[in-house]
Amino acid sequence: MGKIIFYEERNFQGRNYECMSDCPDMSSYMSRCQSCRVESGCFMVYERNNFMGQQFFMRRGEYPDMQRMMSMGMMFDNIRSCRMIPMHRGSFKMRIYERENFGGQMMELMDDCDSIMDRFRMSDCQSCNVMDGHWLMYEQPHFRGRMMYMRPGEYRNFREMSMGMGGMSQGSMRFMSMKRINDMCN
Repeated sequence: MGKIIFYEERNFQGRNYECMSDCPDMSSYMSRCQSCRVESGCFMVYERNNFMGQQFFMRRGEYPDMQRMMSMGMMFDNIRSCRMIPMHRGSFKMRIYERENFGGQMMELMDDCDSIMDRFRMSDCQSCNVMDGHWLMYEQPHFRGRMMYMRPGEYRNFREMSMGMGGMSQGSMRFMSMKRINDMCN
């Protein structure tokens, strides 16, 4: 079970909200979030309500101010919703595809991949099928840039998904590295 506490002010001050599950809209609990503390588990936090907009992965630790979080790669300055990432102890398996709707070259991953170009000579990834485990996909190689949380399921068209995230460069989603969410949440 995960637990995250959000605070309206920096350095864990002001009104707070404790969360131990998904929260699609934090506005009824607080007007803004300027710091947070993850006491256990892992969470994805979102820029907009209903798990929309830019995303940022948070593991156990203290995040005393949004400016520091932004220097760690977070691309937004207020948290509006969050999703708890369940623990997964089994195997990991994901198929990535060069084109949308599972078209083009297909590669199967069972471990982290810091560059699909270096590892598979694949220049683009436009769809995927997550069969086992929970994954983070990154816009750039070496686990950099904007990220997206992927749980088991089919993701046929990253371009359509980017509309809900506020879009990425050229209005389309493009992932170049992938990481398993496993012992990161201990």
